[in-house]
Order: sequence, then C-alpha cells, then structure tokens
Amino acid sequence: MNARLESLPGHGEAMDRMYRFQRHFYDASRRYYLLGRDQLLDRLAPPPGGSILEIGCGTGRNLIGAAQRYGDAKLFGIDISQEMLKTALGSMGRMEFHKRVRVACADATSFDPMASLGQRRFDRIYFSYTLSMVPEWQMALRHAFNLLSADGELHIVDFGQCEGLPRGFRALLFRWLDLFHVSPRAGLKNELAKIPGASAHFEAPYRGYTWLAVIRRQQAAPQSPGL
Repeated sequence: MNARLESLPGHGEAMDRMYRFQRHFYDASRRYYLLGRDQLLDRLAPPPGGSILEIGCGTGRNLIGAAQRYGDAKLFGIDISQEMLKTALGSMGRMEFHKRVRVACADATSFDPMASLGQRRFDRIYFSYTLSMVPEWQMALRHAFNLLSADGELHIVDFGQCEGLPRGFRALLFRWLDLFHVSPRAGLKNELAKIPGASAHFEAPYRGYTWLAVIRRQQAAPQSPGL
C-alpha cells in the first residue's frame, strides 16, 4: 500500500486532535446514523479497471467496501487527518487490499492528485459525509469535479435538511452534530446547479435525513450533419 502521511496545519491539526481517540471506535458508532453510504457504493459502478477516489476517506471503511464490490478497480483516498489514515492503513492491510489502495494526507480543496496519489483523473470520485465537515466545502466540490475523467461521476452522500421530519428532531440533530464540527449544507443543491458544465441528479431519502447526489459532465449535443 502506498501512503503519504504528513500532518497538515490548521484544519488538519484540529481533525487530528478530534480523531486521535475517536478513530478507534468511529466505525462502530457511526454505522447507526451515517445512512446511505452503502447505497452510494453500490451505485459507483466504475468502468472495468477504472479508478475510484474517496475524498475524506477517514478510517477506510468505504474504500474497503469499494474494494470488495469492484475487484479490478484502482482505489485512492485522501483525508486531512493523518490520525484517521493510520486506522485506514491498518484496516486495509488486514483485509489484504494493500496492493490496490493508495492514500495520502491532503486538503480536499487544493490537493495535487499527481503529487499526492500519482493519478491525474478519476472515473469515480465520492464524498461520504465529508462536505459537512469541510469549512470551504464549495471549493472542495468544484476541485473534485475538475478531477473527473471525461465520462466520470461525482457521488455525494451527506446529512440533508430533514425536510420531512419534525422540526424538534432537526433542531436536536443539528445541535448534536455541531458538537463534532458537522454542518449539514443547506445550499448543496444550489451549489451543484452553479458548477459549470455539470448535470446533477439529487435525492432526499429517509424524509430528507440524507441527501444523495450524482454529478456528471454535461454531454455536448451532437451536431447536425451539414447539407
């Protein structure tokens, strides 16, 4: 397994402090309320031998799921917390996916994919409950879209706005999420619509508790043959 682990100042250091101990029980606790992650993985369906990048790969839980589903895919992941990547490296090593995965400690808003991962473009890129934790999430979203291959897809799963749930539940949930520096992005749909050249499909399952989106490059309309 190839890995670049270098601590990043600012937000990276803050995430390292938060996850230094949480990483040991993170997956056991999050499985009950990070809904839609497996649905996202099932939908990736990369082309044969294609490349998959997770931005904010954390403990490696989703990368392992992608490796199990797509046996010939090349897998990549970045995370701003080197503490989380320590857990990811250990988990993927035990699952013997070390030859197929490359990870790096990097900032989602500005990382150089060639320098960090040795890959310039990706067939599938996904954010799994990541945008709600990235302060400059709009920059991260646009940067990821720009790294897609010509027929690539960007997949997102994250907390929604609980549109169909009681207001009291929403208020309690958002107050609790704030303790972990998580801010559900109410402007996500509008932001997707503003990405030049992008076409987005959006869903809000579980009464809006979760938002799912798939973003593709708009295909140019075929030109009519000349007379």
